[in-house]
Amino acid sequence: MSWDWFESIGKPPFVAAPMVDASELAWRLLCRRHGAKLCYTPMFHSNVFTKDPKYRKDSMQTCAEDRPLIVQFCGNNPEVMAAAAKMVEGQCDAIDINLGCPQSIAKRGKYGSFLQDEWKLLQDIVKAMSEAVSIPITCKVRIFEDIEKSVRYALMLQEAGCKLLTVHGRTREQKGPLTGIASWKHIKAVREAVSVPMFANGNIQCLEDVYRCIDYTKVDGVMSAEGILTNPALFEGINPVSWDMALEYLDLVEQFPCPTSYMRGHLFKMFHKIFTFEENNEARQLLATGQNIHDFRKVCVIIKDKYKDYHEGNLNFDDCENITRQGYNLILPPWICQPYVRMSPEAHTQKMESLSKVQVENNNKRDYEDTDGNCISRKKMKKLRKIMRRPVKDDQQNGRNGEICVNATCPNPLGGKCVYQLCKKCCRNKCFEEDLDCTGHRILVHTRREMAKKYAHQNNEMEHIQCNNESEN
Repeated sequence: MSWDWFESIGKPPFVAAPMVDASELAWRLLCRRHGAKLCYTPMFHSNVFTKDPKYRKDSMQTCAEDRPLIVQFCGNNPEVMAAAAKMVEGQCDAIDINLGCPQSIAKRGKYGSFLQDEWKLLQDIVKAMSEAVSIPITCKVRIFEDIEKSVRYALMLQEAGCKLLTVHGRTREQKGPLTGIASWKHIKAVREAVSVPMFANGNIQCLEDVYRCIDYTKVDGVMSAEGILTNPALFEGINPVSWDMALEYLDLVEQFPCPTSYMRGHLFKMFHKIFTFEENNEARQLLATGQNIHDFRKVCVIIKDKYKDYHEGNLNFDDCENITRQGYNLILPPWICQPYVRMSPEAHTQKMESLSKVQVENNNKRDYEDTDGNCISRKKMKKLRKIMRRPVKDDQQNGRNGEICVNATCPNPLGGKCVYQLCKKCCRNKCFEEDLDCTGHRILVHTRREMAKKYAHQNNEMEHIQCNNESEN
């Protein structure tokens, strides 16, 4: 069944990974336009998914173009995981179990890679989900340091009912600044042992890496996460202009809206090299504080206007005198989508040791100053930075639109959706005095009074009928 199903979805070699707050529908469609043959949803928490209709509605967004699609869940309860799988069975081609998340939140919630030692529980989860739905159950895992244990782990999941395996070639401890290099040697060993279709994940920065990985490990497809965040056209084998990709993504967001935090995150990734230059601090600040899609489009236009002539060859970037050249040693120009190269774990450790040494020499204290040069606490500094990131705009001083309540004696800001252009207090008074409703403030005085009258009339009729019956008797 595993291979028949895999062939039915086209044996996809290029896979866009599940990423929390980054694999929303608009992003998946962008990746599909540029080479991705299979996409995963972000990780959904199975317990919340089954209990919260709003979370379920907001999370599970898809469309006809969004296939083949695999929905990913995390959790540690077989019954709840099975129930969640049942809810999305008709909207996807398979359901994945997240056994790879290494973050501290996964440790607290006991899911992701922190279940990789609970083999009996994992067997129960895979079995329960497989029996609950008619589509395949897949698993995304991380490796153990020991190759042999990694192989036994994969075989256990396969025997439990897993129909496709994605192996991330890093251990649970390899994350953040200690990410390091993924082990294709582990992935190759697992591929040789299992008989179900398998994807590899790790060390993918360009299309050439994809083919090298397939050639070495013999997997059936390659999944990319960080690589496609900085270059959504990675699987297309090109390095496009960053503002073109960003604007195309924002066009899709217009059709399939998503939270502003998702948009901001994607644009920061695509413009990550541009923002290393001090001359682009204004655009970076606008992106950091932008509150809607129009602000984000403005960021794209600013960057495009600044670098378009260099990209088209009308100006020579190397001859530009007003651009800081420090640190510019890229193979590609900074406005081109390109890989993000992490600092090695060894370099990070050395850096942290150097910082610790400096702190010891300074009595283990770091001085913080406000804009006037006064010494302040670290807590106060964090608060000031937060305010600077999200400054209050002029039109926000008196409410959402800078307007106040139409009641001449009231200084309060008006409610953004108030039918009568009043603040909530004045609106409530008006509705009570004039027997009105305000849907914007959800004040339903008239409606509730009418319901009370209706029930009172019904009660009177019931009492009248009851009295007649008693008198007849």
